Amino acid sequence: MYEGPRFVEYLFGTDGFRVTRAQHGGRSLFPVQTTRQQIKELLSQSECNARDISQALRISEKEVYQHLGHIAKSVAAQKKRLLVTPSRCSECGYVFSDRTRFTKPSRCPRCRNEHVVEPKYRIE
Repeated sequence: MYEGPRFVEYLFGTDGFRVTRAQHGGRSLFPVQTTRQQIKELLSQSECNARDISQALRISEKEVYQHLGHIAKSVAAQKKRLLVTPSRCSECGYVFSDRTRFTKPSRCPRCRNEHVVEPKYRIE
């Protein structure tokens, strides 16, 4: 005889929508991925910049940059790599190839232009 779920837990996402997760016998019937797992899955499928990731997961770009550092370490343990297509200046073409931070630079060191193309990320 089916007793139904023992309890229903309500989770609230960052966008304020309520997500329900019914649990039966201590195991989740609807597994919920963490934000980092969702980012890893997204980057495994396609190359994205921080804005694409933030819009897909409905989180802030600042939060995406915080997660990328941790994701780089965790995928390295899985014998994979987080590849970064570096930022470049849209005016003079300067490429920020030596940059180790994941964030977008504010301006070009060569021409001081603020129109810098965002870096893109992917997992291979």
